[in-house]
Amino acid sequence: MAHKIGVILSGCGFKDGAEIHESVCTLLALDRMGVETICMAPNIDQGKVVNHLTGQDVHEKRNVLVESARIARGKIRDIAEIKAGDLDALVLPGGYGAALNLSDFAAKGAKATVNAEVARLVREVHKAGKPICAICIAPAVIARVLGDEHPVLTIGNDEGTADAIEACGAKHENCAVRDFVVDKERKIVSTPAYMLGPSIAHVAEGIERAVRETVAMIG
Repeated sequence: MAHKIGVILSGCGFKDGAEIHESVCTLLALDRMGVETICMAPNIDQGKVVNHLTGQDVHEKRNVLVESARIARGKIRDIAEIKAGDLDALVLPGGYGAALNLSDFAAKGAKATVNAEVARLVREVHKAGKPICAICIAPAVIARVLGDEHPVLTIGNDEGTADAIEACGAKHENCAVRDFVVDKERKIVSTPAYMLGPSIAHVAEGIERAVRETVAMIG
């Protein structure tokens, strides 16, 4: 029976939601491994909406679950419906949505609050001893939820973001875009992706390696 891997999306578009390249690379890597993916997102309004052509904020409302459905081709569930028992592992692609919608890390850094359902599922999956993979800025979410356990994480080499993650209680390791960091004890894998970039090929390589390591940890 195929493993079931949860993928938490945070909207659609890197400036206000899930990073599309990272999300697609994640889904492609998982599909190539023959696992079943369960895409999910919180059913909430986005923290803000950005015009990705101009980079300017737009005064309109968008729903994180509805926007995430664009990436998932409509096959997506409200994260509130998902339990750790439904999954064998959990993956969080990046994009500013992780720091705007899954949490308010973009505004509050180490004092951020994580969406209640996201925090619940991360804790449940971790408590069940199942692996978690966090990509790009998404390790900030893991640091905030599981900081008391001092997980080892990477966001690449951005000093300010690394300091904020360490202020949450995590331990940061610098990492190249094609590589990943593994916290074997806590079964957490992270890779920098577009925190470093610049190429989708480099990002895809790091994500595929991180995802493969995550799935290898199952069971």
